[in-house]
Amino acid sequence: MTIHVPADAPTISDAVALAKSGDLVLVAPGTYHEMVKIQTPRITLRGESRDKVVIDGQLQQPDGVVVTAPGAAVENLTVENNTQNGVLVTGSAKAAAGQTGPGGDYDTGSEPVTFLDSFLISYVTATRNGLYGIYAFSAQNGVIEHSYASGGADSGIYVGQCKPCHIVVQNNIAELNAVGYEGTNASSDMYVVGNRLVGNRVGLTTDSDHQEKLLPQQDTVVAGNLVAANQQPATPEQADGGWGIGIGIDGGSANQFLHNRITGNSDAGVVITATQDIPPNGNQILDDTFAGNGIDVGFTFPNATKGQGNCLRGEGLHTVPSGLGTSAACPIGPQTASPSGTWTAPKPPNGIPFTDVAAPPVQPQFPNAAGSPATVVPAAPVVPDTARVQVPTASLLAATALVQTS
Repeated sequence: MTIHVPADAPTISDAVALAKSGDLVLVAPGTYHEMVKIQTPRITLRGESRDKVVIDGQLQQPDGVVVTAPGAAVENLTVENNTQNGVLVTGSAKAAAGQTGPGGDYDTGSEPVTFLDSFLISYVTATRNGLYGIYAFSAQNGVIEHSYASGGADSGIYVGQCKPCHIVVQNNIAELNAVGYEGTNASSDMYVVGNRLVGNRVGLTTDSDHQEKLLPQQDTVVAGNLVAANQQPATPEQADGGWGIGIGIDGGSANQFLHNRITGNSDAGVVITATQDIPPNGNQILDDTFAGNGIDVGFTFPNATKGQGNCLRGEGLHTVPSGLGTSAACPIGPQTASPSGTWTAPKPPNGIPFTDVAAPPVQPQFPNAAGSPATVVPAAPVVPDTARVQVPTASLLAATALVQTS
């Protein structure tokens, strides 16, 4: 059954409350000041027009859409001006209730890890949200695709606390965020493929963090992404001050970074370092294309925690320490200590409030949004064949982005 908003129900929340598993909630153009909670399995929430169906939190509600039921799809709409998240998908009751820890993230304390199983976020625009634009936390078997995230005061797209994740993040644009994509304690069968991560303060991080469970972060494949020009000043300033970095591996291990185009990041293209007492081990940087970065690849361990088994395959790169393409060439023994060096990073400019980030351009529509039936979300996503992923062109998804590469 299709439930139309406002023809059959005056608000999106009313329509979702009426919907049964397998139903489609189809929303007509308009601005809706509400927080939508999807608590019934296998509901599809879809806007008739991606840029004209707007869930606007008016900076008075934490989230635009909260999904706590399996098999739900959120498609073809815009979520903006929420104090925490644009779209939150979670199996955590504390996260769904908006209970953040002292650092602003979801520190769920003694709550047992419970995963939401299967979700789809597709053709969603998330802009000017106070924490994350699109956030999958304690969730598995999902896809985030064809979406646009900007003005995330922490990250545009975030996947946290899942092992194994079975999550695919593909063909998205993240720009004008503090961090474009962040994967924290997100491990195993985790894929970040074919995204445009351009014009943030930091393009992508994969890291371990004691604030979340399921330490350490491991086994993510990052392939075929454009990671460029991540020193945009007109962005929110993250508390730890990251700036000018394409990819940061912070206490993450056994990740693969292959066939990415990593260009024009004023501090560094790729940085590998430790998180407190968690070392980064066995990360592989394989056949990426680098140009115009402050340095291309840096290994740095300023504290007692060191990494080992990290390796690089690529020639003619500017690395710190120098010569990593030889001294840490892939393949390498897992117990081989990673060398460490330092460099002078550019001073980051002050950020701007997330509410002041530039409005996004009009984004592509979900095909035949009004005429297509409810989406059947698969039990597990189709995993990309990363062996066939090529280095993207510098124009990847440029037509619908604000920040261009040179």
